[in-house]
Amino acid sequence: MHCACAAYGAVMAHGHPWHAHGARARADSRALLRTLAVIAAFIAVEVTIGVIAHSLALLSDAGHLLADAAALGFSIVALTLAARPAEGALTFGYKRVEILSAQANGVSLLILAAFITYEAINRLLAPPAVRAGLVLVVALLGVLVNLAATRMLAGANRRSLGVQDSFQHVLTDLYGFIGTALAAAVILLTGFQRADPIASLCIAGLMTRAAYLLLKASGRVFLEAAPEGLDPGAIGRALVALPSVVEVHDLHVWEVTSGFPALSAHVLVASEQDCHAARRDMEAMLHARFGLDHTTLQVDHAGGELLEIQPAGGSGRAPAGTSAAATSRSGLLIETPKRKDE
Repeated sequence: MHCACAAYGAVMAHGHPWHAHGARARADSRALLRTLAVIAAFIAVEVTIGVIAHSLALLSDAGHLLADAAALGFSIVALTLAARPAEGALTFGYKRVEILSAQANGVSLLILAAFITYEAINRLLAPPAVRAGLVLVVALLGVLVNLAATRMLAGANRRSLGVQDSFQHVLTDLYGFIGTALAAAVILLTGFQRADPIASLCIAGLMTRAAYLLLKASGRVFLEAAPEGLDPGAIGRALVALPSVVEVHDLHVWEVTSGFPALSAHVLVASEQDCHAARRDMEAMLHARFGLDHTTLQVDHAGGELLEIQPAGGSGRAPAGTSAAATSRSGLLIETPKRKDE
């Protein structure tokens, strides 16, 4: 016996609190836009001083800042698109655009880190004279700029992969500028010119780590893996532990986009149970224990009648013990078992 848990008078996309998502996305976009303006202005300063001072560390930082600016720009566009409501064939809207943005940013970081590593190795072999005084001033200024940018992003929604991506970019830059300042101080105190490319290699390492984390997180979403912190096995056991539930089949837990987990499952409940009430109990438990609000549960009574399917075009007679059903679909004749008392 199948229990239909919801009915619709017309075909429509599943409802979501799009207005709340849109307001949050607009606030995050404003924070990202302010951060982008600050970083873009500083890039011009750093590139100019880096060329004058012959500092690869400064140019590496500038390159990373350029990647940050691109990441911020991608994130702003992604958040704007993601805030648009679902329509037509896009039943989830443009929610995964920010995941595409994170993937693009991760790849760009890897490419930039490879270039910086190559140039740093060359400078280790033949180090140019670095004007460490200029490098130190700009690096300290960069620390202040990135502290300001980090503060701007601290209040944004960090569950968004796009915002988290931008935050990690800025935080990595902050560490990079601290390393550049230390390298400049070493050159001023000791004259050890190779401190500059060594600092560049450290920056490249930080960029590689940030890229790996971005690609890993976005890859999990694209592969529809269970979100971090949600164990499908534990969820299944929690469902089966409910008094009304007999079995759980086809349990799927995935993430539509960052901060938007979803679940679907086929659940069998005891024949004497009200499956509508059982579904409500399951939804309440999934929300309270696992923070799952987007759930699709097909609820059936256990021990229901089975269907027998035979090819159409046969004798047209039902096998012994069955009565023919009135529906034939897709070239198949669907029949139900005849009760013993019929």
